Amino acid sequence: MPSFTPLVYRIFLVEDHPVMLEGFARMLDSEPDVEVCGQARSGTEALRAIAEAKPDLALVDLSIPDMNGLDVIKQLRTLDPQLATLVVTAHSEALYGERALRAGAKGFISKDASSDAILDAIRTVLRGDRYLSPALRDHVEEQAANGQDEASPLTILSDRELEVFEHFGRGYSTVKTAEALFISPKTVETHRANIKRKLGLERANEVIQRATLWVESLRD
Repeated sequence: MPSFTPLVYRIFLVEDHPVMLEGFARMLDSEPDVEVCGQARSGTEALRAIAEAKPDLALVDLSIPDMNGLDVIKQLRTLDPQLATLVVTAHSEALYGERALRAGAKGFISKDASSDAILDAIRTVLRGDRYLSPALRDHVEEQAANGQDEASPLTILSDRELEVFEHFGRGYSTVKTAEALFISPKTVETHRANIKRKLGLERANEVIQRATLWVESLRD
């Protein structure tokens, strides 16, 4: 009788932190139905390497060098509409969950989640389903029913501007924000000016105040 060879799904990791890469690789390679087929530590490297590796699923962090993770997901969707992507990040689901879905991701989960939860998210997406927390699912359904609040930074600001806005709200300086997002301080200041204009604020320090209040409101 011929032996049965189980299907093994190929997973590509897009993550810039070596410790996280090692942890994800070790977790996935210990499972019988998944294997790591490649890694990339920047957006440009990911787009090039994924085209060659042809994975079934890409795990994508949002803050990676040279490109926003959401932009990577959008480009991957254009390059290979069949490729599934799952966001695994330290960023807040409340801030980025819906944006990740709009970019083309099939799910969103925190890096702080347990290994079992992350594996469940991976397998859910590989089955062809979306992986959403109950809170994100409720939010998406509510937005679909009621329409989006056009005054919200989630809809007014670009993906990169929202990242800058979030970091300001969490107390990051211009320099620290630049370091966290792998961009120059001058670029951060340009984003701050655009945020100020879009939100109708008069002074630069009002961006910090508004961002701080907004981030605090998400914790309530």
